[in-house]
Amino acid sequence: MARDRSPIVKQSRREGYALHPKAHKAMVKRSTIPGEHGRGRPGKPSLYSIQLREKQKVRRTYGLLEKQFASLLKEANRKTGQSGEILLEFLERRLDNAVYRAGFATSRRGARQLVSHGHFLLNGRRVDIPSIRLNAGDEIVVRPHSTKTHYFTHIDEVAKASTAVPMSWLKADIKNLKVTITGQPKREEAEPDINEQLIVEYYSR
Repeated sequence: MARDRSPIVKQSRREGYALHPKAHKAMVKRSTIPGEHGRGRPGKPSLYSIQLREKQKVRRTYGLLEKQFASLLKEANRKTGQSGEILLEFLERRLDNAVYRAGFATSRRGARQLVSHGHFLLNGRRVDIPSIRLNAGDEIVVRPHSTKTHYFTHIDEVAKASTAVPMSWLKADIKNLKVTITGQPKREEAEPDINEQLIVEYYSR
């Protein structure tokens, strides 16, 4: 399964945005972009540069490769409504994002790994594809075999350490290791500081 393996702190410095909880402290110490270009005085960014950085920020936040991200926007463009908002809805409805939002992991990267290793059942069937798109009524539970692992026997500690906030569109039951999708994500529940219109403009060039 293809994925971006580059250091998340380095990515965060490049985007000027903490893409992972551990990136916050690192960026306080060193907020410049990585490489020789981060040493000089930054010039005024062009409109293209602003659009590109916004696209990269969101793509990396949700852990998608370029081809996956572009395909998702094409699909959003075919739907009725604001393409940018529909894109964010698609991203939020990913299985790995729901696992993270529910507090079962401290980051989306961690949630993606849990899903990829087959620790969850979706509506009673074992799944290992992080990009599965969820719908209202779907139920995610930890596999019986996985409940005995050290990670899930200490899931309360993971949930406390998670930076995820409660979402209106899902119900997390940490005690019973279950997540129920109750509705659709709202625009304001996506990650803060996202300007989705810049992404739409980038791809419409």
